Amino acid sequence: MLSEQTVAALRAFVAARDWGQLQTPENLAKSIAIEASELLECYQWGPDADPQDVRDELADVVTYCIHLANRLGVDLDEIVMSKLAKTEQKYPVELNQGRIHKRAEQ
Repeated sequence: MLSEQTVAALRAFVAARDWGQLQTPENLAKSIAIEASELLECYQWGPDADPQDVRDELADVVTYCIHLANRLGVDLDEIVMSKLAKTEQKYPVELNQGRIHKRAEQ
């Protein structure tokens, strides 16, 4: 996923400002939802969003996800791969390829 250098830079940013005390799992989860809403807002009036605004809002969402993972002590690669394995089982290719509506394993 992200490089250790990026994750270290984010941790240093928070530490330098003493924001760790404010970054509870609850506050971080709220921040993820807020930033995701701001990302969605880029597309509020149609598909032609400003690319820089989209990148900035996506960076905010990812940043808060990294902060939450750090706070919870979870490895993002591990949890994403674990969830992907579960999703692959739930939605097998032969039932879901090219379909917009998900079909669970039967």
